[in-house]
Amino acid sequence: MNYIRTGLLLAGLTALFGVVGMMIGGQQGMIIALLFAGAMNVFAYWNSDAMLLRMRSARQVDDRTAPELVSMVRELSQNAGLPMPKVYVVENPQPNAFATGRNPENAAVAATTGLLKLLDRNEIAGVMAHELAHVKNRDTLTMTITATIAGAISALANFAMFAGIFGGHRNDNNNPLGGFGMILVAILAPLGAMLVQMAISRTREYQADKMGAEICRHPLWLASALNKLDKGVHAIPNQDAERNPATAHMYIANPLSGKGMDSLFSTHPDMANRIARLKAMTVPVTDQTVDQPAHSGPWQTQSRNQNTRRQRRRPWN
Repeated sequence: MNYIRTGLLLAGLTALFGVVGMMIGGQQGMIIALLFAGAMNVFAYWNSDAMLLRMRSARQVDDRTAPELVSMVRELSQNAGLPMPKVYVVENPQPNAFATGRNPENAAVAATTGLLKLLDRNEIAGVMAHELAHVKNRDTLTMTITATIAGAISALANFAMFAGIFGGHRNDNNNPLGGFGMILVAILAPLGAMLVQMAISRTREYQADKMGAEICRHPLWLASALNKLDKGVHAIPNQDAERNPATAHMYIANPLSGKGMDSLFSTHPDMANRIARLKAMTVPVTDQTVDQPAHSGPWQTQSRNQNTRRQRRRPWN
């Protein structure tokens, strides 16, 4: 059902883009707008991951520079049946993480230094599993296309605003609604695009939470992480995200200040709702789950027997 809803929302967003083009230039304008959207999506498909990582000044890590994190992601990737993604660390004090890439074979996951300092190993595993769920569901591509079309609609709307103000008095058959209509479109189109973008983002976050819990095999690891992240993102601003809010939906927690409500204008579901859903999931503790390390600190190591005892105690209680 989530996939159907996402597909319908994407179709609606594309149609909105075509409508804006039609309002500006009639049928010819609609065709040009749709062709332009297609070209932008092709560019985003091949370049979105590198662009986002470059914007965040992310540095790639490996078994030598961050062995614990890379080993964790490798193990979780095997659980998810995914190829090993590239792993990045972003120098940012706000605890957060994101995934990017056009497909599982060209994916990357990134965590901020703030996240690695704040969360323990169990919680980091839960977060990385959530990001791998986005990769498995190809949400990274979906959200990139969504952001690209929404941004293009906003750009067209700005053009429509100027055209309506300075050229609306002309009787041009390519402008079916006249100057007032173009101004109205310029106001309503970006709002509609934003609402659709937010709806798609919230839908994908719930699904990634569920699948992420299944990948790490412990829903409460992710629930505990989300609880800490919710407090951390409100306490520590993310200046990079504030300067470029169009990428806020890529993060596991909304990095923007003042937008934590589960409303039409939020990129993420309410954190309390997400945590409640995770707590409602039950995963029996079996010998199979021992493979997932349960450490009390971010980068400590323990024996297999210690892992088993810690899982029985459930450190999040």
